Amino acid sequence: MAVIPVGSGELDLLARLMRAEALNEGDEGMLMVGNVGVNRVLVECMDFEDIRTITDMVYQDPGGFAGTGTPLFNEHPREHDLNLAQRAIDGERLDPATYALWFQNPPEGPYTCPPTWYDQYNSGAYKNHCFYIPSEYSCPDVY
Repeated sequence: MAVIPVGSGELDLLARLMRAEALNEGDEGMLMVGNVGVNRVLVECMDFEDIRTITDMVYQDPGGFAGTGTPLFNEHPREHDLNLAQRAIDGERLDPATYALWFQNPPEGPYTCPPTWYDQYNSGAYKNHCFYIPSEYSCPDVY
């Protein structure tokens, strides 16, 4: 059962985003990117107060995703990508992205995540991505 509303074409859109951002990080890395996206739709705080759909989240400006500017994002998703996106939409969560609203690929390389990023707390790393969570005070909706 979906934890966020999914409009026409939005499963495809999330699958393309997950693939573009984390294809080289396997299924788990792609699911974690999906977790961040779903979390942004779920919450009503900070930079995400007006984000109510997957489309809003993917194309948020400023604050969107670098992957949307890549050729990989424009390719049709595979059935496997769509299945991963559906798992994220259905609420499957993986640490360290369980409560994350942001991720980055640090310039220093994998596992060199700063303890904070734009005043948000590091919740851990997976391969080349560092994940960041808000404080419970600034965004209780995500918890």
